Amino acid sequence: MENLLPGIALVVLALAIVSSSTDRRSKSLERRLARLEHKVDLLLTHAGIEEPPHPRLAEIDELLAQGKKIQAIKLHRELTGSGLAEAKEAVELRAR
Repeated sequence: MENLLPGIALVVLALAIVSSSTDRRSKSLERRLARLEHKVDLLLTHAGIEEPPHPRLAEIDELLAQGKKIQAIKLHRELTGSGLAEAKEAVELRAR
């Protein structure tokens, strides 16, 4: 058993290093994507073009009318790929 401890420690350390580098790359890509989305939004605004609403957004409104806020948030996340906080905020704005 004592012979396994250095090997286990090495595996844990290797996993931590891989996880850390993957997380850094992921955050870098997220920041880059956010910048690109912002630029596209600015271009659309400058050109006077509005993004057409997703055809299934009416389903979110129906769920809200039925008092099913959690299902509306889930559907918003499914349609947009947004995170929980962003979807919750968007659904709450639609509810007003």
